[in-house]
Amino acid sequence: MHPEATSLAVLEHLNPVGCVIKSTTDRCRGVYEVSPVLLFSKDEYEEHRKHTLLDHYTFIWTEGRVALALGLGSLFNHSDPPNVSYTRDIKTDSIKYVASRDIEAGEKLCIFYGQNLWFSPAHKLLSYKQEDLDDGWAGLSAVEDSDGSNIMNPYVEGDPEEIIPEEDLPFIRFKLPPEEEEVHTIRTMQAWVVDVADPRLITTLLKWLKQAGLEGPELGHLKRIRKDRGATSLLLSTASGPPQLPEDLDLPDPYLLSVPISSALTLPSLNLKSALWPTMYTPRRKDEPEPWTRRKLRWAWDAMKRAVETAIEAQSENDDLPIAAHIPTPYVLQDNTEVQSSSLTFLASDTRRSTHHPLRHSSTNAIRKMADYRASQADSRIDAPQTDLAGSPSAQGESQNGTNYLLTDHTFFVTHEPCIMCSMALLHSRVKEVVYLYPMPLTGGCGGSACLPTLRGVNHRFSILQWKLDTDHSHFSNKTIEIDAKIDA
Repeated sequence: MHPEATSLAVLEHLNPVGCVIKSTTDRCRGVYEVSPVLLFSKDEYEEHRKHTLLDHYTFIWTEGRVALALGLGSLFNHSDPPNVSYTRDIKTDSIKYVASRDIEAGEKLCIFYGQNLWFSPAHKLLSYKQEDLDDGWAGLSAVEDSDGSNIMNPYVEGDPEEIIPEEDLPFIRFKLPPEEEEVHTIRTMQAWVVDVADPRLITTLLKWLKQAGLEGPELGHLKRIRKDRGATSLLLSTASGPPQLPEDLDLPDPYLLSVPISSALTLPSLNLKSALWPTMYTPRRKDEPEPWTRRKLRWAWDAMKRAVETAIEAQSENDDLPIAAHIPTPYVLQDNTEVQSSSLTFLASDTRRSTHHPLRHSSTNAIRKMADYRASQADSRIDAPQTDLAGSPSAQGESQNGTNYLLTDHTFFVTHEPCIMCSMALLHSRVKEVVYLYPMPLTGGCGGSACLPTLRGVNHRFSILQWKLDTDHSHFSNKTIEIDAKIDA
């Protein structure tokens, strides 16, 4: 079965088997499946279908409808990663299934059901003894962790609201150096400024700025007026072109000036920035360490454990490197209750060996999974069953400033310190903080061989936490996932 089929015309799918053999543009022959769908209206879904097992096998369609794939379309099993991808064809009311890579003879064809499965994948269920079944729960109590361990979360017991002292936290915070406390570290941008010879015009100009819509947040960290040696200047905007000033005020032409790009967090930074333009002082609040409660540590421990289990699974099943990343639902606490802002989490392992692709690191794989999901929501392209596509608020409605940043407010858990490539991807995604288990002093980009959020010229800083390693490495599993120090994680 050959992966190239995008250039083929829409296939006839109302045939007895729904399969067609055709040649591709590179003269290979392949099998292509196009399944017709059975459509349910919104009312039919609410009254009937969502109460049946069919709910697990349907796809979101247009106009609030859902679709059940007929033919071979509902017979594909789940796999992550899959070897078959698929797209909806609204015009013909069908779903086209295409191999995402070359498939060997006898290999099972699988699609990806999505992140939130309603079942446990078969490879995660371990064998159990027959006598364990007689427990009233169909033997479910005999299911163990994938690595055979029964390591419990140490933060389950105790007061969930207790704030854990810094020295007792299970991780070490990487303390970033103070921001912009030397001349060469001050980050600037170009802004339009006008000199005002008559200070009595300032009030009129401030009103004009508001009426002209030039009071945007991009300059909120700066003061609008600068008085220097008897001269008065007014900060106008960061637009690409000079703003058109009121003609009756007889003002000189605006000119571009380099001004600080952010507020000052320390007094040395304030002095340096205010020498360029008067800057707001917001002392230290941004850099104060965030308190961690026992409840939040329980969430973090569970998130890291899932990453470790995924790494072990990747090594045992595919002989991949035991490296994995996990993007859980952001931790939110409201009225002492954990609030799930979204039911979506994203897990990914390192697949460089199994895919023979040098860039398939676990961190970039996890970011890509999240990006693909966000793209499917924004473009209304449905690539997973309906049960996995409960849209998050950030993916719906009008686009807002910053919504294209994938990891804003997210904590990123990864078993090994990300390499420089992955660390830059995390920085560009505006991750809130990165938590890793194993340091990589020769290749890491979060304090190992380099620390990307501290480099000059980067426009985002994220927190870095290294989980403390016990001597026996048994925090989350009985198995070790250490790798060669020379490997890029």
